Amino acid sequence: MLKACRDIREHILRVSYGSNNGHIPSCFSIVETLYALYEFMNHRPKEPQWEARDIFILSKGHGSLGYYCVLAEFGYFDKEDVYSFGRYKATFGCHADRLKIPGVEASTGSLGHGIGLAVGMALAIKIKKEDRAVYTLIGDGESNEGSVWEAVLVAKSLNLNNLTIIYDNNMSHERGLQIHNPHKHFEGFGCDTYRCNGHDVNELKKLFAIKSDTVKVIVADTVKGCGCKTFTDNHYAWHRRSPKEQELEQLLKELHESAV
Repeated sequence: MLKACRDIREHILRVSYGSNNGHIPSCFSIVETLYALYEFMNHRPKEPQWEARDIFILSKGHGSLGYYCVLAEFGYFDKEDVYSFGRYKATFGCHADRLKIPGVEASTGSLGHGIGLAVGMALAIKIKKEDRAVYTLIGDGESNEGSVWEAVLVAKSLNLNNLTIIYDNNMSHERGLQIHNPHKHFEGFGCDTYRCNGHDVNELKKLFAIKSDTVKVIVADTVKGCGCKTFTDNHYAWHRRSPKEQELEQLLKELHESAV
């Protein structure tokens, strides 16, 4: 595990402990994907509205705390600011608000909606003939929503080759409708589809760099709660739970033992 990704996970744990909020296992599964993406994308943290920037939309809104901690790691705001997460009238709500948080391009949280927004933005950029890319991260559990597949159908029909969909395959769909071989589903829609270890930053960046003639999909195989054995052994119990003081100490110990 990269030190930066370990530090982001530690930040997530400490914020969740202090606020008694957050979906920690869900956040932990996307850390490397977001870290690789923000290393790859064209963006300027000190100019979040820079006109030539690439766009990222977190469709899987439950992962907002992980998203905030990655944005803080890249300098969009101070890491200390995130400690207001989930508190009354806080800027950093349990779902991201694009009007309050630098770097957030869309307010998301209602599952299945973020990908539709990404399709619309990718189309607008194509119409304006701009050389900008749009990325969206969707959850496998979220993909029980029919609107996800409607958006994929529209994106492929419009041949949006500036759109990359990242599918966080952390097996959340086990709690709902089963989606076997998700890459086959996206291939069936005609998307240019790849599959990789979603905790390998270098592998992710190589796939981001591949040019495609149509919609690109990356199925990222991840582990819910990756980094702490307590979470990976029983992520159901920790789906929306924050650690107590002694649990935080144990989780930090596990996190540092798992880091290379």
